[in-house]
Amino acid sequence: MRGRPVLIYNHATVRRHFILTAIGKDRPGIVADLAEMVFDLGCNLETSSMINLGSEFATMILFSGQGDDLLQRLHMTCKHLEYEQGMTIFIKPIEEGAGPASPAAGRPYRLKTMGEDKAGIVARTARAIADAGGNILELTSHLKPAASTGTPLYEMEMRFDLPRAADLEALRRKLQGIEESLHVDITLAPA
Repeated sequence: MRGRPVLIYNHATVRRHFILTAIGKDRPGIVADLAEMVFDLGCNLETSSMINLGSEFATMILFSGQGDDLLQRLHMTCKHLEYEQGMTIFIKPIEEGAGPASPAAGRPYRLKTMGEDKAGIVARTARAIADAGGNILELTSHLKPAASTGTPLYEMEMRFDLPRAADLEALRRKLQGIEESLHVDITLAPA
């Protein structure tokens, strides 16, 4: 009697995804160290975001690789970098097929904010987007001195998805209220 074919699952051939977050004192070579680590482990760096924050450097990297012992090798290599270079590194395996929590058939938007630096700009703007059902995919911000006065100006840009059924006019009204109360300029446009 013939049985059903047996499928053999080989972990070594399955590509697994990870997010690595690293923080360390800014110095020449920090990006090279992290990129070489990913490369030396036979992994592929897919997406990254890196920035200097004061005297510190921070990065988030999405990468993939293969092998049953990949997570163990990652941890060992990261511990070496932490010890040798004084970095703090976190690794998180990503579930297969995981994606952003964006609404189905969502519409992409970009929001820009500029004004005098005040507490609550990010919190209030992010809450307005969340209350409208939006999912923020990217947020960047920085301070810069105003050309004429040197007063710190806060600039922020968000990229987010909004469900098609969302009340866009209600979101615009809420953002206008934030503009008026915090005396900032907010621009919302399709991305």
